[in-house]
Amino acid sequence: MPDPFAPVSTPGFLAGRGVLIIVENLPVPFDRRVWQEALALRDGGAEVSVICPAGDGAPAGEHLVEGIHIHRHPLPPDARGAAGYLREYAAALWQQSRLAWRIWRRRRFDVIHGCNPPDLIFLVALQFRLAGCRFVFDHHDISPELFEAKFGKRGVLWWLLRGVERLTFAVADVSIATNESYRKIACGRGAMAPERVFVVRSGPDQGRLRRVPANPRWKSGRRFLVGYVGVMGAQEGIDLLLRSAEILCRERGRRDLQFVLVGGGPELEALRALSRRMGLEDVVSFPGRLPDADLFEMLSTADICVNPDRVTPMNDLSTMNKILEYMVFAKPIVQFDVTEGRVSAGPASLYARANDPEDFADRIEALLADPEMRHVMGQAGLKRLREGLCWPQQVPALHAAYRRVLGL
Repeated sequence: MPDPFAPVSTPGFLAGRGVLIIVENLPVPFDRRVWQEALALRDGGAEVSVICPAGDGAPAGEHLVEGIHIHRHPLPPDARGAAGYLREYAAALWQQSRLAWRIWRRRRFDVIHGCNPPDLIFLVALQFRLAGCRFVFDHHDISPELFEAKFGKRGVLWWLLRGVERLTFAVADVSIATNESYRKIACGRGAMAPERVFVVRSGPDQGRLRRVPANPRWKSGRRFLVGYVGVMGAQEGIDLLLRSAEILCRERGRRDLQFVLVGGGPELEALRALSRRMGLEDVVSFPGRLPDADLFEMLSTADICVNPDRVTPMNDLSTMNKILEYMVFAKPIVQFDVTEGRVSAGPASLYARANDPEDFADRIEALLADPEMRHVMGQAGLKRLREGLCWPQQVPALHAAYRRVLGL
């Protein structure tokens, strides 16, 4: 029986082809999904270039990393408010167009692979349409729902986002969805033919994520460690998690709990300040982004991992990478009850009532009291990964999308 974790590729079927990947959300290779896709296309024989923003530890300029040509450009500071996002998107669009033409003059490409948000990369793809360049839309986020989650309203900009999303689907030759919920959106409000939409899940890379021996330093002398890895943003619900920590450690008097919340983002400093105001600085630490070695050590040490993402239309339909990464480390999970969270984790997670920090605290406490349940849930997560949720098992669908778009 073949190993379900083994990489699957079709060497050479993209030989002589060029692919330009454009992403605005994160630098590459820190955007793990985009990096995995770039490597899979390289392994298929394509010459792959990536345009992405610069960031901490990812300086601007041209870089050759593992055979991938990476072109990073500067962006304005983290956007706040609608005007800030418009400035960021305009600056990114100009940089993406400028760099795309520079790359075109050096090494022609056959496909532009655009990763949202925002849903504006089709404007770059249109510039190369007359040259026969195809457009693959990689649907990472549902932008109208993301806007509503960030700003708590709809309004004119929400309708504008619906419009550019529709234009993106109209221009795309093929769309890649991260889950079945997104596929339904592509075929529904995106009006794409089902045979042009391919589900390529954001599976964890077993070659990168490695369990290592636990290190008690992460527990700061306490018995239990609750770990979180992800973006520090408004819709991630870190404020709700801090309220759960306050309930457990202050109102219920637990002295055996340490919380380590790993990641960067626009709300990091505000969340650190909130933690101090709540008197939690001794039981909650925010180390920011960590090198892989430290991150893997923290996850290997954690007794429970959490996903406090608020229940919103966006989070309900989105696959969260952190859930799958927790499962690689065989960790029991606590999260609020969302559709795609259940699809990913199944019995590897307990599910709290929507946006209820007290019920979330109850679920954490239930797991702390039952080591056997923690073990069983952790093993259930590993089993689900083996059954089809790891990255190597997604590569055939990615390659199928490229066979379709190139007529191979």
